[in-house]
Amino acid sequence: MLACLALLVFGSLIAVISRADWPIALGPGDWAAVRFTLLQSVISALLSVVLAIPVARALSRRQFFGRGFLMVALGAPFILPVIVAVFGLLAIWGRSGLFSDVLGLVGLGRVDIYGFPGVVLAHVFFNLPLATRLILQGWVSIPAEHFRLSAQLGFSAWDEFRCLEIPMLRQVIPGALVLVFILCMTSFATVLALGGGPKATSVELAIYAALRFDFDLGRAAVLALVQVILSGGAAILLLSAGRPVDLGQGLGGARRVWRQGGRGIDSFVICTAALFLLMPMGAIVLRGVGGLVGILDVRLMEALWMSLQITALSTLLAVGGAIGIASLAARSSRGWLIEVTSTMVLVVSPFVLGTGLFIIINPWLDPFAMALPVTAVVNAALSLPFCVRVLVPALQQVERNYGRLGTSLGLSGWDRTRLMLWPALRRPLGFATGLSAALSMGDLGVIALFAPVDGATLPLLMYRLMGAYQMDAAAGVALVLVAVSFGLFAAFDRGGQLGRHL
Repeated sequence: MLACLALLVFGSLIAVISRADWPIALGPGDWAAVRFTLLQSVISALLSVVLAIPVARALSRRQFFGRGFLMVALGAPFILPVIVAVFGLLAIWGRSGLFSDVLGLVGLGRVDIYGFPGVVLAHVFFNLPLATRLILQGWVSIPAEHFRLSAQLGFSAWDEFRCLEIPMLRQVIPGALVLVFILCMTSFATVLALGGGPKATSVELAIYAALRFDFDLGRAAVLALVQVILSGGAAILLLSAGRPVDLGQGLGGARRVWRQGGRGIDSFVICTAALFLLMPMGAIVLRGVGGLVGILDVRLMEALWMSLQITALSTLLAVGGAIGIASLAARSSRGWLIEVTSTMVLVVSPFVLGTGLFIIINPWLDPFAMALPVTAVVNAALSLPFCVRVLVPALQQVERNYGRLGTSLGLSGWDRTRLMLWPALRRPLGFATGLSAALSMGDLGVIALFAPVDGATLPLLMYRLMGAYQMDAAAGVALVLVAVSFGLFAAFDRGGQLGRHL
């Protein structure tokens, strides 16, 4: 699977480079885009992960009515199509949004989120849920018996955090930082919608402009290489620092909060995070209900069917490949290097991948006839790193705790999977499957290059309606897309959902 990923990434990149006119020199505007991209990616990643730590800790400590639904709902911003989510953010934080209206009532000026602040705000909105779930998996991996023992020994809150939770955070935070940083580096629609002009242009936007308006393959290839170097360097640095930590073994019992303090702080953190993430989604629903009736036609059903076909194939490929790569990383002493390799597919611009695939396929096959399988393969490749990041900590833990015992008992093949791996993988695998399915449903990338005129996925149908200024109909499609993506995520996540027994 790693070889296939490498072939996809470097084959597409080489195909673009081979068609370019060399030598290529980047201009001042290109280097300004590199500086802006690096700055906003670092700040967005740090804010997303740092804010996710108290949210994940609060959710791991508290049980309350509706917790299961909230756990699924908090993952929805990450799986929303970007253009849909930007609409929701503007409804809350824009100059005509709810927050600006509240400021106007108390005599303050309205908020302008375009430019650097808006890009960072949107990236935190998208990536805070992902970072929270990744860190939460680490908290749940700490045996409940350790917290019980710390209470019996009279540990203070700081002692418990220092001895039990900080070692876990040292293991899971680097991987979360890598994913969020790369997502912010390669962000396109967010910067396009909220960037606010030449001073807030990203490398991804520069690549898009080079391909779409100038058809300058050389400049696009050089910018893509710069993006690969920056993202790959950050991935190697962070993942090499995140060494596996032996969190000990437990009986897998229910987690209880043995320390009574901190309930008010935990409640405040959970409520604040829920409001920040769910209010824009509420605005999306309110706008979409009005336009839903006018779009219930054959176009919607055909787009939904094509999206479901791509999603099914993409999810199968992504989860199957992630299990194999994560198993290899968990058993290897260089597991972090394997993770870096699987993450590299995210650092290459989807536009470069799409253009490279078009160049490769065109001499032998009609790219438009291959729209469905090509889109599914690219979607699987783009979601595979997230699945690997979710599965690796759980597999590392079970191999450290039970690997030698399973080998001594002669467990192998199906018996080893059923008795030793499946109990530990059930929850993270459910989350990874739901995440992959939802990401594929909402993707607007390669399908925009290959889709025939008379065919479209839900995101592409929404994009075309917006281009025709049918905003109410586009809002209705957006609501259907959110509902289907959320439903798939919730259905698959049932196995990975951290229910009331945790």
